[in-house]
Amino acid sequence: MTHSATGGREAKRLETSQRIVHEAAELTRDRGLDGWTMHDLAAAAEVSRRTLFNYFSSKIDAVIGPMPELPEEALAAFRAGGPTGDLLDDARVVVHALLDADGVDLDHRTATLRREILVAHPRLLLVVHERFEEISAAMAEHVLVRDPALGVARARLFVRLLCALFDGCVQELGSDVEPRPLTEAFDDAVADARLLLA
Repeated sequence: MTHSATGGREAKRLETSQRIVHEAAELTRDRGLDGWTMHDLAAAAEVSRRTLFNYFSSKIDAVIGPMPELPEEALAAFRAGGPTGDLLDDARVVVHALLDADGVDLDHRTATLRREILVAHPRLLLVVHERFEEISAAMAEHVLVRDPALGVARARLFVRLLCALFDGCVQELGSDVEPRPLTEAFDDAVADARLLLA
C-alpha cells in the first residue's frame, strides 16, 4: 500500500469522524441529548449505522469526541528527559503530539457549538471533566517519572498550569478572535506564561 493511499484513507477517516461529531453536537443543540437516536445521527452524518458504531459506541462519545490518548512515542521521549531537556518545552511537544494524533483542530463554529451544548447539558460537562481529570492524572505521573524530585504536589501543579493554558486556547476558539490552529494558540500561551512567570 502506498503512503498516499494510507494518508488518503486516514484523511477520510478523520473527516468522517469530525462530521459525525459535528452532527451529533447539532442534534444535541436542536433536540437535546435524549431527543435523538444513533439512527438519527447516522442519517444526519450520511453514514451507515455500522460505520457510525465503528467510530463511536455511544451518544456521549459521538457528541464530545473520543477519549484523547496520550501518544506513547512522545511520552517515552518526555519521560526520558527529551526531546529538548526543558520541562515546559517538552510538555508542549507532548500536547502537540496529542492534538496531531487525534486530529483535534476545532474550528470556530465547532468550538462555539461545543461550548453551547456543554453549558446546556451538565451530564456532558461531567463526562468532559472526568476525562480531563483522567488525562491530567496520567500526565502528572509521567512528569514524576521524568523528574521524581519535583514531588507529587509540584507535578500536579505543573499539569494544572498546562491545562489552564490549554483551556485559554479553547476559549479563544469560541471568541471573536481570528481563528487559528489550536497548536499555534497553545505555543503562544506557553510563551506568554514564560514571560509572566519569569
